[in-house]
Amino acid sequence: MRFATRAFLWSFLPFAALLAGSFWTVRTAALSAVREALRTSVRDNQVTLVREREQSESRNTRILRVAAENPALKAGLQLLATERSARETARRTVEDQLSEICDTMGFDFLAVSGASGEPLAGVIRGQEGFAAMDLKPVPPAKGFFATQGHIFQVTSVTIAQGDERVGTLAVGERFDLAGVTMPAVLLHGGTVVAITTPGANKPETEAALHKCAPSAECEVRIGGETYMSMPLENSAAQGDAGGFTLRSLRSLDAAAAPAQLVLRRVFLSAGLASLAVAIALGAFSSRSIVQPLADVVARLRESGKTGVLPVFAKGKRGVREISELTDSFNHAAASIREGQDQLVRAYVEFVSSLASALDARDPYTAGHSLRVSEYSCAIARAMNVEGQENELIRVGALLHDIGKIGISDAVLQKQERLTEDEEALIRQHPVIGKKILECVHGFEAYLPVVELHHENWDGSGYPRGLKGEETPRTARIVKVADAYDAMTSDRPYRRGMRHEQAISILEKDAGTQFDVAAVQAFLTLGDVIQRPAAGDDPVHNSLQHLAAALRMETASPVAPEESRA
Repeated sequence: MRFATRAFLWSFLPFAALLAGSFWTVRTAALSAVREALRTSVRDNQVTLVREREQSESRNTRILRVAAENPALKAGLQLLATERSARETARRTVEDQLSEICDTMGFDFLAVSGASGEPLAGVIRGQEGFAAMDLKPVPPAKGFFATQGHIFQVTSVTIAQGDERVGTLAVGERFDLAGVTMPAVLLHGGTVVAITTPGANKPETEAALHKCAPSAECEVRIGGETYMSMPLENSAAQGDAGGFTLRSLRSLDAAAAPAQLVLRRVFLSAGLASLAVAIALGAFSSRSIVQPLADVVARLRESGKTGVLPVFAKGKRGVREISELTDSFNHAAASIREGQDQLVRAYVEFVSSLASALDARDPYTAGHSLRVSEYSCAIARAMNVEGQENELIRVGALLHDIGKIGISDAVLQKQERLTEDEEALIRQHPVIGKKILECVHGFEAYLPVVELHHENWDGSGYPRGLKGEETPRTARIVKVADAYDAMTSDRPYRRGMRHEQAISILEKDAGTQFDVAAVQAFLTLGDVIQRPAAGDDPVHNSLQHLAAALRMETASPVAPEESRA
């Protein structure tokens, strides 16, 4: 993964995570607020329902107390309690009284029980009027009661004769769950009898509510939605294990849906805007970091190819740390360059010492290596040679005869012409020079000049017999300068040639011994000999030697291959 991509992700992802975390936190807080509001609503509805129920029971109780004082009803109860033989007649009499009371007061059923709680008689409203009620099971004193396929909500009062309790009168109204002002479920012994909550089915509701305590509030999952349930009325609390339980059952998801919709819309808009800002800031911040670093890396890679340490401009890196990095690099690079300069100076002094040591062996060749180096640099400039190749020519020319260190003085300083064996020995100096320098680290680049500066254009040279451009241009240039200086310098066995003679020989042998381009470049130097030069420029020094050669009056013609250069 690219550094720019990583920097962007490290800038963007924390902001995106913070945004997602904020959305989750606000959503959770909103849902919690919705749940609490729903609980409050259910509790308020429960309080209202209980209040209405209490008001209804209070009204029914007052009516029942009036009914309980009915003399005929009391007489019928006493007859049922005392006359065993006439019990059926007494029961029908009591049922007639109960039917009349129900019809008058608008009740759905009415039942009486004895002092010990045993059922005595009861009537229930039907399609064709009132009929005797099945007294099994026994109606509770309060709560829900199911009989003959109907569910009733029951209220009861005590029937007294003076201070004596003679029985209980229970009245009931048919219960319709749809009349409850909130979604609810009615259970009987854990089984759902009726349910008004949209989307909730009976089997799943029974299974979910089975985990809830009868009198506790709980949250359940039904059909993939979360519901909150609270007890509204519980007849089982009176000890009837198979009693009825009325619970609210409201969907939290449905209640929170409007709030979630608003949140989604708000956060979608805010999120998209924030993400756009985050992307822009991430891209800007990553670019402000990556671009300066990319520039630094590109400069360092270029430095790796060229070997030249870069210099970074101060105060243009944007990021303070990167500016400090480049400034520190500039300081380090300056120290390295200073060390390199010292090394180069030592290296140049070393090379000059080698050349001087070589030239000091023979007073006739004193200064030969330096003059060849200067002539070679002048030719290279005339041929528009630049950069590293020009340096190779300069130093290589200084070292071109280093192999003569391995030749005895008897041969080098011989006054007469050399024999064939001595000439063959002299011709070994390029190979000897190569062997000397190839063992020294850093001198590998100069080996072609040292080894091949006696190769001829037509392949007749030595030591390898290379033709044309098989010989590097650096060696071909040094060959022309070496030959010229050898021809124009005095030797023990002859005097140096005049400049014109040496030039004519170079022109004649161009294309056989010498590179034509190098000879032509050397010839152009005569045009600038008369121009004044200043300083220690190698070209200026070369022209000085050329002028000295022009002043020589006498010389004997000697072919360059016969010289001991």
